[in-house]
Amino acid sequence: MNKKMAECEDTGVIDTIRCIVCPTGCEIDVIKEPDGEISFEGYSCNRGLEYAKQEFFAPKRILTTTIRVRNGFLPLVPVRVDKAILKEKLEDALQEIAVTEIEAPIKMGDVLIEDITGEDVNIIASRNLPKAED
Repeated sequence: MNKKMAECEDTGVIDTIRCIVCPTGCEIDVIKEPDGEISFEGYSCNRGLEYAKQEFFAPKRILTTTIRVRNGFLPLVPVRVDKAILKEKLEDALQEIAVTEIEAPIKMGDVLIEDITGEDVNIIASRNLPKAED
């Protein structure tokens, strides 16, 4: 057993999360208490605590990618989610986006795919894309 694993068993630390909410970058330890409860140590503000809880129990990410466009000035348009999506749903979202093709013209902010993966998250355009001139 390596030294770090032994320390984890001794202290109950099961993970360490670096907070990205502010420039302080606290290292927050996730601790499994003897009674099985999970606690957090090392944060300097409540925002850090909330970030660590969310990151440990249900991590979310902002997804940015591109979608194919029919009859557009360009063949792809950059897109993103309108709010963070569960990390475990990213691959499903990418697969749905990969088989989607949108008709030009497109305006920045247009909802291109509603409620992707059933997460109440929409895929929106990140730029305008005019129709190709014939």
